[in-house]
Amino acid sequence: MSEMNSFVTALLPSLAKSLSETFNIFRVMHHGTHEKQLSNVFAWLLTFDETHDLGDRFQATFVKKVNKRVDASKQLPTAGYRVVQEVDTRATEDFKPNEGMDIADIVLWRDDAALVIENYGTSDGHGHSYQQYLAHGSAGGRRGIVVLLCHRHEAHLQKDGWEQAAVVTYSEVLSDLKAEVDRDSAWRREHPEQEFFINQMYQHFVKGPEAVNVTDQLSFIKAMCETGESARYSYRPRDRASQEFADLVAEHARKQFDDSRATLAKVKDRLRSFSRSVLVDQVNADLETGHVEKIVTRFSGQWEWCVELQRIDSERTIFLEFGPTAVVENERADEAVDDPDFSQVFATLRNPETGGISRIAHTGVSLAEVISGINREDTRLRDAVLSIARNGS
Repeated sequence: MSEMNSFVTALLPSLAKSLSETFNIFRVMHHGTHEKQLSNVFAWLLTFDETHDLGDRFQATFVKKVNKRVDASKQLPTAGYRVVQEVDTRATEDFKPNEGMDIADIVLWRDDAALVIENYGTSDGHGHSYQQYLAHGSAGGRRGIVVLLCHRHEAHLQKDGWEQAAVVTYSEVLSDLKAEVDRDSAWRREHPEQEFFINQMYQHFVKGPEAVNVTDQLSFIKAMCETGESARYSYRPRDRASQEFADLVAEHARKQFDDSRATLAKVKDRLRSFSRSVLVDQVNADLETGHVEKIVTRFSGQWEWCVELQRIDSERTIFLEFGPTAVVENERADEAVDDPDFSQVFATLRNPETGGISRIAHTGVSLAEVISGINREDTRLRDAVLSIARNGS
């Protein structure tokens, strides 16, 4: 665990460049960050008489992919389906006024067959009832299949019946769709806007970020070699080795990110507690006017990692900021810190005229020290606050 966490950390500099944003309509519009948004797009593609003018080609491609995941006796016709969204899968006799609905994202249906689709980032039923989905698809004597349409297939998340669902990934169906339109020069010539949209979708959800240059790739190789992961280059089959490596890195990166957010929250809690119990008295003992009256932590989002020292006598509030908030504040400061050390707490003062930061400075107190507990006799935070208060104008 610790070795992989160290590896993920070592990779961050090269990955940061590789993950740099290029233009993509889905990124610009923040589209696809919620399952409903993507369900709308897939429902559009699956509907045979929609404005993509592809007819039922995507529908057929999708159902063929599903059929590959089930026994031959359960396979469904590949076309002729109507498409509906946001379908309550509870049977009429099961309706109870005080119970929530169980909504399937997309349903493809015809008189003799149906596909009930749950669209989610991972192959996870996330609380929905597989049995209700299956019963809904099979109602009226139809043959029904429950489908998990997802960005990532993570089999260990499938439980409570969802392990029986047919799993289809965005990458699979969008790759097939792109190959289909690439072969059809007449359609591309007559539908440039639709082609652009499909290419953007393919780029965003299948290809993903691309490495910027050879230098970044060499940095990646160097990190692989220095952290004991270089043996993976010899693994076979290559596609499987790549996917397993990506899944492993993603799992550890996700955990590191979640744990780091918890650490930021701990810093905020400890810094607020120290400010209320010790720092206020330290600062007020040396201020003739503009005493600190209240300690507040009211912000969220990019401003969340902040403790306010609100003052009386109309004096400007002083802020103790760290982590992501310190990054933002340094970027908007009138005079930014040239070589910021983001392992420390910063003291800042707002500029009331511009709304920016008139002054920002290191405090010399590390986040690790805040977590472990600052000694009551330590005056570094006090000195930084007093310096900001007296020299911030």
